[in-house]
Amino acid sequence: MQSEHARIRLLGSQTLSNDWYLLKKYTFDFLRRDGRWQRQSREAYDRGNGATVLLYNREKRSVILVRQFRLPAFLNNHDGFLLEAAAGLLDNLDPETRIKAEAEEETGYRLDNVQKVFEAFMSPGSVTEKLHFFIAEYDASQFTGTGGGIEEEGEDVETVELDFDDALIAIKQGKIVDAKTIMLLQYLALEGVM
Repeated sequence: MQSEHARIRLLGSQTLSNDWYLLKKYTFDFLRRDGRWQRQSREAYDRGNGATVLLYNREKRSVILVRQFRLPAFLNNHDGFLLEAAAGLLDNLDPETRIKAEAEEETGYRLDNVQKVFEAFMSPGSVTEKLHFFIAEYDASQFTGTGGGIEEEGEDVETVELDFDDALIAIKQGKIVDAKTIMLLQYLALEGVM
């Protein structure tokens, strides 16, 4: 059996934008299942890989989320302020190290232990990013600062503590619409963590 890579012949790429992140147009030949080659072109947005973490407290049955403005959501008829699990790009660090730092930057909680639960491509039709998903138990003693993100990076992050059941209801009500956050909340529910 041939490698799936043998079905793709990358012919070239053209940089369309290299401002916030890298947007390229790729041309390639694709070997269809019926044995015919088909020439295709696609744009791919490369922003690097990332990590996300959902902080939870079993005793209080609560989770820590962040609220921040997201321009693409705003441009798609949302107010733009999304409730999300803390997340960030890896910036050439390993996922565990980076997500611990990102959690403290955004939420103000210093995490000693995080548990990786899975990896996923969030929008594989157009974005190269693979996201590493973590969960971490928290308590008040781990709160070391105000969080809020890094102002120089344009971040203005609000930390929000929610009852776990209210967070699940917020998904049904359309108040939590961020995919990574929904996936992590559902993971906690399905695995019986809470």
